[in-house]
Amino acid sequence: QVQLVESGGGLVQTGGSLRLACVASGRTINRSAMAWFRQSLGKEREFVAVISWRIGITYYADSVKGRFTISRDNAKNTVYLQMNSLKPEDTAVYYCAAGRVAGPHYSDSEYDDWGQGTQVTVSS
Repeated sequence: QVQLVESGGGLVQTGGSLRLACVASGRTINRSAMAWFRQSLGKEREFVAVISWRIGITYYADSVKGRFTISRDNAKNTVYLQMNSLKPEDTAVYYCAAGRVAGPHYSDSEYDDWGQGTQVTVSS
């Protein structure tokens, strides 16, 4: 099992930036990718971005492409999500996830381990 701890959420104005971090510990050797998902009040959890742990290939949801950047630091077992040009519709609880991801990377069922989430609120 992999333990994931997110940090970096907060309140920011429209157009602002935040950087989320997710530190992984435990049996990290089994995970091939780490991702960020988010869930807004009353909505289903949705895919945001994913990065393959070994090669660093990335994919993004269309809604964040060009504004968000996912990256990793292998030495620190940490994945980051740099969020720029934030909009009120980005307001959500952001979750870090890890898994082997043999199927669609945007499907939350591909991820075995999840963090507790960090709140991001973008004011208009």
